[in-house]
This record gives sequence, structure tokens and C-alpha cells, in this order.
Amino acid sequence: MSRVRTATTGRIHSWDLSTGVDGPGTRFVLFVSGCPLRCLYCANPDTWHMRDGREMSVDAVMAEIGKVQGFVTTAGGGVTLTGGEPLLQSAFAGEILRRCKEAGLHTALDTSGFLGARATDELLADTDLVLLDIKSFDVNTYRKVTGGELAPTLNFATRLDRLGIPMWIRYVLVPGWTDDLESVDALAGFVAGLGAVERVDVLPFHKLGAAKYEALGIPFPLHDNPVPAPDLIQKVRDRFSRHGVRAY
Repeated sequence: MSRVRTATTGRIHSWDLSTGVDGPGTRFVLFVSGCPLRCLYCANPDTWHMRDGREMSVDAVMAEIGKVQGFVTTAGGGVTLTGGEPLLQSAFAGEILRRCKEAGLHTALDTSGFLGARATDELLADTDLVLLDIKSFDVNTYRKVTGGELAPTLNFATRLDRLGIPMWIRYVLVPGWTDDLESVDALAGFVAGLGAVERVDVLPFHKLGAAKYEALGIPFPLHDNPVPAPDLIQKVRDRFSRHGVRAY
């Protein structure tokens, strides 16, 4: 018997279709408004505040997903909730994930894990894949880069592993900030101990969101920071590979 539907509404920034970035196949990507972290390299500062999103009901969101469901299913994809931070609106996110599962869609949750404690077991049972962003494995660096604490993310990763929920770990490589190879090696060791981790994506820092900061009238903290060179990207990927973790 299906669980009773609720009239949950939430704040949405936007949605889009993507391929090969936000989970397997071509996906309907829902950008949920609001985030508790302020990552120095954030490419979506326009998703930070819930007040800047538009209110939508779960039914309205599902109607938009329905328009492309046949296409994304044929393309081996599904639906990914990202943000912002979807777990800031955990009830709303959980209802969308449940409705997607009922519709036969593959579901993915893109999260920093900082609010992992808000994810109920029911929400996670409706999640086929978690894209877990681990910003740094060094406590001090994590705090400087995000303004938050590392422990909740690691606790969430351990919980996901215990529940057997597949994970793709995402690591943004920022020269001068997250390129310390000893720290990367420590993270690789932690990840290697999680049987539910399928891969690690090493994501090179970029400045594609700089125009958004300018439009919002706020400074982009890493405006003058260099992007990583190809050899550095490969070195970091190799650190994960040495621990038997597939890194891309």
C-alpha cells in the first residue's frame, strides 16, 4: 500500500536536463533553493537563500518531470535533486524522491552531507544514488572552505554505507585549498573503506559562476585563484586509484 501523499511545498530555484554530470544517463536536475554552507568556490550563489526561490508543490514538480520522463528513461537517466542543499528542505525532497520512485524513475540526491541527519531512513530508501560532496578531509581546511564542520558529512557517509546506498564521491580540486596530497590520501583511505562507494569524481575548480556573483553584487572569493593544471588533476586521481577507488 502506498504511503499517504502530503501537500508538501518547497522553494525551487530552477530545473534543467544534463547528461553524465549529475548521475547516470540523461537526468532531470532539480535545483532546490537554500544552503547552510558558503563554499568559497560555489558556482551557484543564486541558490543560497530559500527566499529567492519560487514556491512549488510536489504535484507541480512532478508535472514538470512527467513532461520529460519518457526521454530521460530511454536515455538511461532519472531525476537528481541538487541545490543549494536539498536536505535543507528534507520533507519536500523526500516527497519528490518517493513520487519519482513510484513513477519508476531512478533517483539521485546531490548533497554535502552536512545536513545528513535530516535525511530519514524513508527518504534514503527512495534514493538510488547519493552524490556526496566531500569538500576536504582536513577539518580546518573544510571549515575555511565551507564555513561548516566536516564530521556530519563523514557520519552521513558511514550511515549510507551501513544502509548499502550507492555513493559517488565528489571532490572539488582547488589549488592552494584542497590540493594537499596527504589530505587527499587520507580521504582516499576513508573512501576505500566504504563498500558502497562506486566512484570518485575529481572536479577541477572553475570560475563559470563568477558572472552570477557580479550580478548579485557580491565578491567571488576565488576570483584570482588559478584553476588546477592537468598534471595536478591526474596526481589527485592517482591518489584515489592507489587505494583501489575508481577516480575520474
